[in-house]
Amino acid sequence: MELSNQKIYDTIIVGGSYAGLSSALTLGRSLRNVLLIDSGNPCNKQTPHSQNFLTRDGMPPGEIVKIAKEEVSKYPSIEFYNGFAVNGSKILEGFLIKTSDGKSFKGKKLIFASGILDIMHDIKGFAECWGISVIHCPYCHGYEFRNKKTAILAEGDRLIYFTSLIRNLTDNVTLITSGRTTNNVDGIDTLKKNGVKVIEKKISEIEHHNGYVNKVIFSDGTAESFEAMYAPVPFQQHCTIPKELGCEMTDTGLINIDSLQKTSVDGIYAVGDNSNPLRSVALAVSSGNVAGVGVNSELSAEMFL
Repeated sequence: MELSNQKIYDTIIVGGSYAGLSSALTLGRSLRNVLLIDSGNPCNKQTPHSQNFLTRDGMPPGEIVKIAKEEVSKYPSIEFYNGFAVNGSKILEGFLIKTSDGKSFKGKKLIFASGILDIMHDIKGFAECWGISVIHCPYCHGYEFRNKKTAILAEGDRLIYFTSLIRNLTDNVTLITSGRTTNNVDGIDTLKKNGVKVIEKKISEIEHHNGYVNKVIFSDGTAESFEAMYAPVPFQQHCTIPKELGCEMTDTGLINIDSLQKTSVDGIYAVGDNSNPLRSVALAVSSGNVAGVGVNSELSAEMFL
């Protein structure tokens, strides 16, 4: 089907991974005209396997998306556009979304499934290992690295909680502060009482083989072997349009939503990693489904006068 700039879609979905496809499926099954705009650059593109998602446990993330897109494509009211959304504005009919190639599309409602952009630590080898053996989530990856010698590169108030999750999976855990001296003396004592080694040296390099950690090299020239590393990283929104349209953000930089994934701006919803601190395929799919229900309910109420 040829896309038309004059068409007004019931919903435009920005982002075509798990959450976006889930929203599209729910809306397509409700006979809604949907346009899904996706640039094909998911944050987990480097991750070899996706875990903890029923019926697809252990499957490569790209394969899951491929199957999902095949299923969603069976619904004739759903259209796809390969592009990157760069601008959004409020118009009389609803919203106008512009893409980097100069196209523009109108929609009554918007769903942002645009994800987040991880900001890598400035450590040689870190980015190459990210999502493979340098990981962020014990629920997504922990089982595969159970009983392995594991490092944690982290700090902050949730350090004890996070470390306890890893300590449950392996008894060989080392916290690396990478040169930062922590003031949480009680926390460090708690870690040591539970068999967690603490290293305050700064990391200069992660030595690896095809993304799998071999050893951590410190700035003083010493090194220690590890098989995995947990490293929560900072992030930023992959798409700035929600904030530009006035959507409220949380203190941590996520899009603020209600129980139906609705943002603070009428007609705009957010799903997946851009609005949920618990990053997983299962939760992304769930949030997309919820948003689809919310959007369809709004559209039905608006026409049922």
